[in-house]
Amino acid sequence: MLCLLKMWKRITIRLLMACLLSSSLLVSAAFAIELDEATRTISVDSTGKTTILTPEQVKRGKRLFNSSCGQCHVGGVTKTNPNLGLDPEALSLATPARDNITGLVDYMKNPTTYDGLESIAEIHPSIKSADIFPRMRSLSEDDLVAIAGHILLQPKIVSEKWGGGKIYY
Repeated sequence: MLCLLKMWKRITIRLLMACLLSSSLLVSAAFAIELDEATRTISVDSTGKTTILTPEQVKRGKRLFNSSCGQCHVGGVTKTNPNLGLDPEALSLATPARDNITGLVDYMKNPTTYDGLESIAEIHPSIKSADIFPRMRSLSEDDLVAIAGHILLQPKIVSEKWGGGKIYY
């Protein structure tokens, strides 16, 4: 009888763990789908053209950002220069403006200083410096668009916390 009781307890615990795991997977997978089209609409270029990110692009952008950029840009903050984050205002004031997909993808390919005058590819991960920064080697154009989409989408989701620095983190 004691053996049956132990076995029942093990089965119950395993079922409970499986239910918890599957429900957490469903919640995280549903997050991107729950964002409405207005939230997933982002600027493509400086002319005002927009696009709607697919739920897959949202999930992929988050994953790629966290694995390729997250070490230095946690929460949209730039660890090497906390005065300059990935918030919409900072991105829009850069030269050229980086508050759209085209601007961010261009930056990830060939990064320049905030005023756009000098290349910083040797110190900032980019496609141009993939030999120095191996994580950039395998990123495709679609990957760069997904990462840019993630950066532009975050202010709509976490509002002022994105790029807010020590005030929030």
